[in-house]
Formats: sequence, structure tokens, C-alpha cells
Amino acid sequence: MSVSLLPAKRLVSIPSRRCVECGGLRQCGKPRRWMSSTVTDAKRPKTAIFFPGQGVQRVGMATPWLEAFPRTVQPILEEIDATLGVPLTKIIESGTNAELTLTENSQPAIMATSILILRVMEQEFGFKLEDRVDITLGHSLGEFAALVAGGYLTFQDALRMVRKRGEVMSRCSKEAVEQEGGEFGMVALVCESEQHMKSLVKGIGEFLELSSPESKTDSAVDIPAVEQVSIANINSKNQIVLSGSIARINTLMINLRQFGGYDPRHVQLKSDSPFHSPLMKPAQEVMKKILYKEREDGSDIVTWPGIMPCISNVSGRPFQSKDQLKDLLARSCVETVQWWRSIKYLHYDLKVKRYVGIGPGKVGRNLVGKEVGMKGAVKGGGVWGITTPKEMEEVVRALDDTEGVQED
Repeated sequence: MSVSLLPAKRLVSIPSRRCVECGGLRQCGKPRRWMSSTVTDAKRPKTAIFFPGQGVQRVGMATPWLEAFPRTVQPILEEIDATLGVPLTKIIESGTNAELTLTENSQPAIMATSILILRVMEQEFGFKLEDRVDITLGHSLGEFAALVAGGYLTFQDALRMVRKRGEVMSRCSKEAVEQEGGEFGMVALVCESEQHMKSLVKGIGEFLELSSPESKTDSAVDIPAVEQVSIANINSKNQIVLSGSIARINTLMINLRQFGGYDPRHVQLKSDSPFHSPLMKPAQEVMKKILYKEREDGSDIVTWPGIMPCISNVSGRPFQSKDQLKDLLARSCVETVQWWRSIKYLHYDLKVKRYVGIGPGKVGRNLVGKEVGMKGAVKGGGVWGITTPKEMEEVVRALDDTEGVQED
């Protein structure tokens, strides 16, 4: 399945990153006054923006943006708290790590900070998303930010959904602990090679009798959700993530070593919930109700079409209809994140050359970079991440510099 990307044909006025006062990157210390350059995007490389998922949260992650761009950022921070009816921005600014890591806080905090950075890019740097970007995607939770950027969801609706989703997911985890005891979470496995990873996924699937819908047995389906271990993410050619009971994941690893000859490096992630597992079924049901319920004015919560294609975590392909978007977005609470499949599709099928990560942390940028290469690997292309105001200036300048460059 392919998607038609509309070629950009108009001239776009784009602020150059060079200060009028000193010609450099604000080295003069004077108030910002950018020169403008007019570039054509008729021949620019295909460009994707992507957003991070759970685990990149950090106390104070919005503060540098507020200090650098108070006029743009302060109203957004106020909007976040007003939309949710809770002082989430205080937790982001000065809460404890334990508070911010709670699923009901971390998920809206990450999504909101990602959109905050995107709004700075648009309002402070004159970056017109619909003119400069071809496609958007997000890793797990980041899918909501991608849908906001793509014009499918409003920021307010996405923020409320993510908060509710996080609350339900947190409750699911607490109930699992009460029912079973022990610890629930996620464990990343890092393999030696792509072939080793594929073999490992197959071995895990066979061991769990969950390698595909066609191979599921009645006994596997009947296993209580609290007892199941799932492949939550296929992140790259050598990294997957398991989700469920930590004790059962450890048992699985022992069996894989003893009977399958697999011994991948593994790291437990900083997550208080086993995302993308059957335990999250209640969150999927809540999301369905929200997505299929009309607003008070009778309008739909999803706008279709958006301003650009958006990739689904479940399919690894662009959403094809409003109903499919609702279905897949709800199912993403439970199903495997097909991140590696998504990036391969963009890189090899759509020939995307430039990838821009927007939001806290570098995890997404590193995962993309492993597959497509970092800066300079492709003429006019590259993989960049925007996590600080300084990086914003550098990345927008790099995008300006590569705007009309095509690979030979």
C-alpha cells in the first residue's frame, strides 16, 4: 500500500537563522531579529517529522523553552493546565521524578512538551509545516503528537485523551500488581544483527504461541492477560521490547537461553506499566468510546483528511480513512508498535531523505538514525533532533540549507 504525497509548488518565505545584528546565531546578545530568505520548496527532499514516546520525560524539560520564548510558551503552558484541570505544568517544572514518571502525568507531559516545541518552531521561526514537511509519525505515545501535527486532532482533544488513557493504563497496572503481586513493566532486548533479531522474534512467538493471529491456539487466547508476555515494540533491526510481568519475562529469557540458544542483551525500561500488552485492553475500550463519541456541538473528534499523511503504529503505514484511524489508534494501546516497519517504509518506499525528531529525549532520533544513517549519509538529507532551543536554531538552519538539494 502506498500513499500519494502532494508535491509542494509554492514559494515560501522562511526566516534565515542569521541574526541581523551580528550575522550569527544571536551571538550579539541583542533581541532576536531574523533576516528572511525566500526559497523554493519545489525540489526539496521529502521530509518527515516524528515525536517521542514514553520514557523521555525529565523534570524541567519545558523550562528552557519558556525562558527562551516566553511570549509563545507561556500561553501554551496555561492552556495545558486549563484543558486538563490539573497543574500538570508544575509537575513538569518542579515535581519529583516519581511524580512525573506516573503514567497519567508522563504521557500528557511528553505529548504537550512535544507540541510546545513544534509551536515554537512554527511561531518563532516561521516554519510552515504544511509547506516544509511531507509526513508525520510518532513512537507509541508520540502518535498523538503526530496526529496533532498532521491536523487530525486538536491539541486540546489529544491532551485530554492522553491524560485519560494514562489514568486507565495506570489503573490496569495497579490492579495487576494487586491481583498477582510482583512487578510489571517492559524490557528491551538488543540483538547482534537483523537476522538474529528476526530469529529471536520468531522464537519468542513460538514460545508464547502468539507469533501471529493465524497461529494462536485456544489455550493461548484463554491465558489471562495478567499472565501474558507480549512483544510491545519492534524498534529497529536489532531491538525489540517485551511487556508484561517482569518475573514471567525473566522466565521467558531463561527458556530462550536454554532451549533456543538466544542470549540478547536486555535492559528493563523506566516504565511503571506494561504498555502494548493485553493488560491494556481497558485503555483500548476507553479510547474507542472517546474516539467514536461526538462533541457537544455534533462535530467529530477526528478531522479527515489532515494536512499531511500520518503513519499508524499498528500498521506501519499511513492511515487510510477516519474510521481506520479511530480503530488503529485505539488498538495501539494493546498491539505491537511497528516502528521499524514504519521507518523502512518511509526510507525505502517513499524515499524520505530528511527526518526531524521533535520533543524531549534522543531515543527516537537514534532509532531512526540506525536505519537510515545520520547527518551526511544522504546528499541533502539527515536525521536531526530538536530537544533544546539551540538545537532548534541549528536544525531549522540545516533544513534551510538542504531545502533545494536532491540526491544524485
